[in-house]
Amino acid sequence: MQQILASRRFRRVAIQAGFIALIILVTVGLVVTTQRNIVAQGIATGFGFLERTTGWPINFSVIEVSARSTYARIILAGLLNTMLVGFLTLFFASILGVILALLRVSRNTLMRLVGTTYIEVFRNVPVVLQVFFWYAVLTHLPGPREAHSLAGVAMLSNRGIVLPGFTFVENGLVYLALGVVAAGLWLWLTRERLGRAIRFGVGFGGVAVLFLTLVVLGHEAGTPILSLPELKGLRIAGGVTLKPEMTALVVGLVLFGAAYIGEIIRGGLISVDRGKLEAGRALGLSAFQINRLILVPLALRASLPSLTNQYVWLMKATTVGLAVGYPDYFAVISTSINQSGQTLELLALLMGGFIVLNYSIAFVMNAINDRIKIKGRS
Repeated sequence: MQQILASRRFRRVAIQAGFIALIILVTVGLVVTTQRNIVAQGIATGFGFLERTTGWPINFSVIEVSARSTYARIILAGLLNTMLVGFLTLFFASILGVILALLRVSRNTLMRLVGTTYIEVFRNVPVVLQVFFWYAVLTHLPGPREAHSLAGVAMLSNRGIVLPGFTFVENGLVYLALGVVAAGLWLWLTRERLGRAIRFGVGFGGVAVLFLTLVVLGHEAGTPILSLPELKGLRIAGGVTLKPEMTALVVGLVLFGAAYIGEIIRGGLISVDRGKLEAGRALGLSAFQINRLILVPLALRASLPSLTNQYVWLMKATTVGLAVGYPDYFAVISTSINQSGQTLELLALLMGGFIVLNYSIAFVMNAINDRIKIKGRS
């Protein structure tokens, strides 16, 4: 018995078990105390309130909502709004970040100065101030009657940016989304079956044909496929309107996030051993082949872990949309708490929604990291 008690392994297990028991004890105590206080104050609990109508609308939604919508639908709309802004931010910030990284490692002094100046300015200005700035710019534009026309295909006013859009019948966007998913599965299954990726031209052509087919079949008969914005009276009809709140939020997050992403990618580029590039030149590879086959894959392996953290942070940063009135997930939950009083349930939904979103980003990025890492290394 004394030997067991003196064992280092036994002490380590006992300490861990005691720590876990303490956490469980504290958690149970908090739950019991909270439940007792809720009963004492006569507060109703549960998620039944999600079926009640809200009585208040939101000014923008990917899906159709109104003041008669239930809390469940309004919260779903807020979550979809957050996903829309988040994924647009990740996409455009990544593109701009790559450009900035290339400017930073350029041998041209002027290009390097431009990249450095951008990063030092946008990285050191708080993101909420950048969002406020762009929101002020957009809301001080002329009204719809004096809207600026952009090459005749888009219009810019204090109501937002109106871009060309496709005309879809009911559920047409759903079919289009399912088609995109099907195209992704086709590319993945083809790669798994052949043991190698299909050529870029073939894959791009196949996805483009599928996309155009769904657009043609999904639009309303007798109407043009593409809807262009045009001024009608006091408003702009047609096209897709990007509200000032959403536009300011996306622009602010993109410009801010791209500065960090650019530095992450630059770090990956300069971490590549110059000897590997020299070996590629010795083998007679062109500059394009060296970049595609050696530099970019090795830089991507070095950058992915930090990029994952940055992507997760950018998704959480969408909550600053509350400052300019964008009805994202956080804003909708906050309003729901004020209107319904179901604080605990709504906070649980808020945390659960962001956990799912951020874990999904981390899962995808980790899967990509496992896919491209050098085999035999952990």
